[in-house]
Amino acid sequence: MLKRILLVTFTAAILACQAAPKPQKLVEGIPNIKPDEQQSLVCKEIVALIENYNYKKLTLNDSISSLILDKYVKALDPYRSYFLASDIKEFEQFRTTLDDQFRAGDLSAPFYIFNVYSKRYNETLDYAIAHIKDKYDFNQNDTYVFDREKMPWVNNTTDLNEIWKKRVKYELINLNIAGTAEAKNVETLTKRYQNLKSQSSKLNNQDVFQTVMDAFTETIDPHTNYFNPTNAQQFNEDMARSFEGIGARLKLENDVLKIDEIIPGGPAFKSKLLNTGDRIIGVAQATGDFEDIIGWRIESSVAKIKGPKGTKVRLKIIPVGHEMSSKPVSIELVREKIVMEDQSAKKEVKTIQSNGKPYKIGIITVPGFYADFKAANAGDPNYKSTTRDVRLLIDTLKTRDKVDAIVMDLRANGGGSLVEAIDLTGLFIDRGPVVQVKDLKGNIEVSEDEHPGVAWDGPFGVMVDRLSASASEIFSGAIQDYGRGIIVGTQTYGKGTVQSSIDLNKLVNPSILQRLAALVQKGPNSSGLAIKGVKDSTPQLGQINLTMAKFYRVNGSSTQHKGVMPDIVLPSFYPMDKIGEDTEASALPWDEVQRSNFVAVADLTAIKPELVKLHNERMEKSLDYKGLVQDIEDMKKRDTESSVTLNENKLKAERDSIEVKTLEKINKMRASRGLAAVKKGDKIKKDETFDFVEDETMHVMADFIRLKK
Repeated sequence: MLKRILLVTFTAAILACQAAPKPQKLVEGIPNIKPDEQQSLVCKEIVALIENYNYKKLTLNDSISSLILDKYVKALDPYRSYFLASDIKEFEQFRTTLDDQFRAGDLSAPFYIFNVYSKRYNETLDYAIAHIKDKYDFNQNDTYVFDREKMPWVNNTTDLNEIWKKRVKYELINLNIAGTAEAKNVETLTKRYQNLKSQSSKLNNQDVFQTVMDAFTETIDPHTNYFNPTNAQQFNEDMARSFEGIGARLKLENDVLKIDEIIPGGPAFKSKLLNTGDRIIGVAQATGDFEDIIGWRIESSVAKIKGPKGTKVRLKIIPVGHEMSSKPVSIELVREKIVMEDQSAKKEVKTIQSNGKPYKIGIITVPGFYADFKAANAGDPNYKSTTRDVRLLIDTLKTRDKVDAIVMDLRANGGGSLVEAIDLTGLFIDRGPVVQVKDLKGNIEVSEDEHPGVAWDGPFGVMVDRLSASASEIFSGAIQDYGRGIIVGTQTYGKGTVQSSIDLNKLVNPSILQRLAALVQKGPNSSGLAIKGVKDSTPQLGQINLTMAKFYRVNGSSTQHKGVMPDIVLPSFYPMDKIGEDTEASALPWDEVQRSNFVAVADLTAIKPELVKLHNERMEKSLDYKGLVQDIEDMKKRDTESSVTLNENKLKAERDSIEVKTLEKINKMRASRGLAAVKKGDKIKKDETFDFVEDETMHVMADFIRLKK
């Protein structure tokens, strides 16, 4: 029904819109990038879809236009390093008009803004390149302000050039401290900035259109997203969970490639050599020289890192928590085929001593809520799914390992299949509602576990962290509401919204697509791509993920915004004020619906305070806990810093001091576990690594077993 309604809306608009885009003001001195007719029409339809089918039920207005403008400018120049104050003043003419322009498919304003940005960007790089060979005094006590996000826009080019001259000096100091010769550093930095210019010259109108639509849709809500044809293909490959590479999701932050997520089961995950937050500054193949990728387009960097399975790639990284001036670490990985739906839940059995008694704890790590729906629909009786895998693991833990308790590790589990979240919950409860879903009309549907019996009725715990989201929150919330187990960790992400993926091409008849192709081909800015089953001239329109519903726990509370609060709360290494749904200005609010008709398995109200008390007593004596708290405080302190010294000796001394303190802390913790001290540069063996959260969760489970008895 929805598809039919959308088809009518979309087709009618395309038939009605035959006008070319509005003439765009040109920026002198650069090749101007312009939108094409296809993008104009897609923009109109995104407005229509959002206004008619987004859960927020909003209409674009001047207020939203203002927010879009601010988000767009910030996306282009987050640290105020390129635009001048006069540029920003000129852009004010668009503050209350973008809503009307987008509704009409007029993209001239944001494309003009981008072209101004492009001119400023290249001007600053030209200046930087021209001054890399200048003579710098690295013993001066001057500073470089690297984070200008909250500072005023620069008034003139002279002041902007002064900022960039300090940036050049800072980057040269970083290279000096890393230990390479000054002449080589000048060459490296020159190539870095030339690469930035080269990547900038490769931008096309699809890149600009994606940036514009990101600012637009993210202003509506964090999970309504448009994907241009190239990005739509990448998104669908991710959803299919099959690609060849190192198994890491990457993002670009301040011109540096950063590890955004380590995919469980991939080479990066198995090697233990990469962590979320690590920055990749160089790439090389099995043989050959490293290429400095700072400032590259993310697609270009990813293309260097990806490759056929069985081949080797070498990465030069700055580990998370280290300054960019730190000496980079070189690692080598063998690429593999990452088949996400084939990633399985895994088990491990550990024994812990508590009050002089041993307890065997089975730990099941679930990387995602996966299911091979294609095999299931084809009738394959052995199709892959989270629930089926976990059921087999539980059976082994019960009959062969004879564990005293089971812990489900959902840390960094961003979700997946809703059906699997419901079925997995059913392994621990005997029938009953698991989650409630409210659509944009306000209708509430209760999804239940309809399978009788349980796979495990013994002591149960769940580990979560700030990156546990969506289906993970449905599962852990249901376990908590039913009194079925103890939740340990940090407050979860808080993603309680449901998105529907809409392929815009499927909403348009082939004949209409051909008419659209004729429009696109009239201009020099065509961005159309061929699609399967249609003539080669037919353009792709991309797709939109539209927020159309919300999740609620069986107790009536939304998982949106608040997520799930653990029973035993641990400090979060991930900054709570920067990661999570409650940090998104456009996120839907938390609310409640009526409690569903469920019967709790147990009432743990009385036992939880005692568990918290015992936990707190351990934390008072724990070096690992104190170390984690100190690490978090140090990270918060670094996050408040916006400038850095340009005195090379001082900067090196600061870095050396941090390294000494870090090594002292590591050895103090190793000594507490009876391990030998390590020296600077030593690699810690895999079997000597210590998972503090896991260890404390096992102690909590031992307490839980004793208190229940």
